[in-house]
This record gives sequence, C-alpha cells and structure tokens, in this order.
Amino acid sequence: MNKRHLARLWDSCAKVRAGIIALTTVITLSVIAAQVAKAQTFSVLHNFTGRADGYGPAAGVTMDRAGNLYGTTEYGGGPDDGTVFQLKHTSSGWVLNSLYSFTNGADGENPVARVTLGPDGSLYGTTSSGGSEFVGTVFKLRPPSHFCGPGMCPWNISVLHTFSLGSGDGGFPATEPVFDRQGNLFGTTNIGGSGGCCGTVYELGPMAGGGWSETVIHSFNGCDGAEPTGSVVFDTSGNLYGTTDSGGNSCATGTIYQLAPLGSGWQEKVVHLFPYPAGDQYGVAPIGGVIVDEAGTLYGTTAYGGGGKSGTVFKATPSGGTWTLDLLHNFAVGRPLGQEGPVASLERFSYLCSLGAAG
Repeated sequence: MNKRHLARLWDSCAKVRAGIIALTTVITLSVIAAQVAKAQTFSVLHNFTGRADGYGPAAGVTMDRAGNLYGTTEYGGGPDDGTVFQLKHTSSGWVLNSLYSFTNGADGENPVARVTLGPDGSLYGTTSSGGSEFVGTVFKLRPPSHFCGPGMCPWNISVLHTFSLGSGDGGFPATEPVFDRQGNLFGTTNIGGSGGCCGTVYELGPMAGGGWSETVIHSFNGCDGAEPTGSVVFDTSGNLYGTTDSGGNSCATGTIYQLAPLGSGWQEKVVHLFPYPAGDQYGVAPIGGVIVDEAGTLYGTTAYGGGGKSGTVFKATPSGGTWTLDLLHNFAVGRPLGQEGPVASLERFSYLCSLGAAG
C-alpha cells in the first residue's frame, strides 16, 4: 500500500484538478430532488494556477461564520507538496489567500481532505503522506498573532500526530479529523492498525501538559471493512459512524459501521454489509462516508452498483437495534457496469433543503 493506492482512491477528482472550486459542494443532493428544488446558479470562485495557490483540490471546503471558505490542494504551493487556502468573501468578489504550503518535512505533504474549523478558530486537518514516518500527519493551523500589513501572514502550523504504522498505528489518512463535545479529535487512516492492513479509527486527545495523545479505537480486519476513506460523524448519543471503501461481504465491497462508547473503550457494530456482486440494488463501495440526522438516520452514497450500475444514494434507518436500508436514487441508469459514480459525502445543507422537502 503506497501513494499510488491513495491516488487510485481519488482518481475521480482528476478531471477537475485543473482547479475549479464552486459552491456546488453544498448543493449535491439538489440534483436528486430537482423537481422540488429551486434552480441553482453555478459560479466559479477561483481558478487555480498551479503556482503558489496550489492545484488539485481533492475535497470540499469548510465555511466559517463570516462566510469565508477554507480548503486544501493536494499539490502546488512553494515545494509542490500541497496547500491550505482561504477564499475570503469581499464586496468585490472572492479573494484567495494561501495560508500554508507543505514542505514534505515533519509537517507532511499532499492533503486530500477538507479542514475542520476548531472552537479556537484554528484549522485542523491531515496530510495523506509525508511526516517523519512518511505516512501522514494530523496538523493544526493557527492564525497569526500579529498584523502583516496589506498582505496575509502565513498561519502557524503544529503537528499534533505523526502516523507511524508501528504498534498498531495507521497511515495514509484521507479524511479530516472531527471534534466531539469534549474537544477530542476523531478520524480514520486508510491502512495499518493491529492487523497491519485495513485501516483504523483513531482518537486524539489534548494532554494537560500540552500536546496530543493518540489512541486507536478500532482496527479493521478486512471482513468488517477495509480502507475507511469517508469521514466519521457523531449522532446525538455519542455514537460514531463511518463507511469503508472495501471489505465486508466477500471481503470486497464495503460496509457501514458504528462505534459505540462502552466503558473506557468502543464497541463496533457493522450496520450494513454491501453485498457482492456490484449489481446489488443498494450499490457497493460507499467511499464518501455518511451524514446523520437528529433521528439517527444515516444517508450516504455508493460509487458503483445499483440499478444504473454507477452508484446510488441510500439511507439507513435504525429500529430496535437493527437497521433498514432504503434506496433513494440510482445514478446514470444504463451506463456500463464499472463506471464510477459519487465518491464524495452528502452535505447536511442539501439533505435539509432537498430530501427533507421530498419527505
């Protein structure tokens, strides 16, 4: 498992790596319910040049309360190892500010996930490779403490954790870290864990004396899932949910999993095994993760399978300790088997505005 493997996971982004970011990241599901949604306007906010501003944005953007957007590029910047950027909303339009360029040193390289805006105003994220052990990092970017004049100062980076693939640790994280209510960070790695092969879910907790301590709360074994490429989410009870790209039924086609707090640890439950072959009605390879509503219902996508052979949108509803899957949409009916469908997560905004209106 190496960077070539990680590149395969994000191959679907290659067609847009000329560098266009737009607010369509928050209207994805509107396409599904176009008959009940208002017409959308597509606007280009920035065209990446491949120079200091970076190129190859492989993930969505994060919005702050002022309406500014933050994101990453996998490549570009000074050493060509990726950037973190801000798109600032001004009266005259959108202005891109490069906040940090990775160096492929201890800070890591090639971020392929979005960033998380922390309660302290800092940005938290991951690099898919690099770091002192060459398999990725978790980082924090703090705003500068002083004014830099008309330009924007680079933000200050701290490495919270360097993945090592040793002692059960994981590597090659492809998702952003997510905060719980206590201020701990949770995320996934694409490989590694106690089995050495299939990925992990990790927790990072701040220590009293400074720094952060990592705990691997679950290691996938292949048949409960492998390659967790989607972000994790919490429900209102503190349970953690996510998806794996592969593994599960026939050890090949993906899972939805739950991690429930139990004593001082976590207990895993497989919510759904996506069955083989790829022609299953619910699809296979749920690469993008899931979102969750207040009732605990999960919503997600698959990249392959379904009636149209090119992916699906599904929901998983809990009832009495069991889960029921319902198919919401088939992509591209009639396309040849094997053409990839959606690989990104759904957005909470889209669920409220689109599927909610459709019932």
